[in-house]
Amino acid sequence: MGRWIKPEVYPLMAAMTFVGSLCVFQLTRNVFTNPDVRINKTNRTTAVLENEEEGKRYSQHEFRKFLSERRPEVFPAINHFFSSKE
Repeated sequence: MGRWIKPEVYPLMAAMTFVGSLCVFQLTRNVFTNPDVRINKTNRTTAVLENEEEGKRYSQHEFRKFLSERRPEVFPAINHFFSSKE
């Protein structure tokens, strides 16, 4: 495989593998946990599902709860340095 793929292609392959795995993760998550996706025949027969609790659990997942407790800063140390009044 070393003769066919140049070393400068490795970062591109790594990035594409990462992005592909994110796509597979999101699609799998939506198929199995999204309340709007109906795989079972019993759920497909009803036009509107009354599943507010399930929708809340899906939208307010642990990662979103973790991020909601954090300040929306990219570089907190730099922001603090430039915003401190001395």
